[in-house]
Amino acid sequence: MNKDQMQGTTREIIGRFQKNFGEVFGNQFQKEKGCMNEIAGKSQKSLGDIKEFIAKK
Repeated sequence: MNKDQMQGTTREIIGRFQKNFGEVFGNQFQKEKGCMNEIAGKSQKSLGDIKEFIAKK
C-alpha cells in the first residue's frame, strides 16, 4: 500500500463522516463538503492503485 492509497482511503472515510454529519444535523455545507472529500479520496486511492500496478510491472 502506497502513500496515495492510504491518504485516499483516509480522505474517503473523513468525507463519509462529514456527509453523515451534515445529513444528521441538517448542515448542507458539511454534506456537500463531505461528498467532495469522499470523491477526492476515491480518486486519490485509484491513483495509488494505478501507481502500485505500474510499479509491479
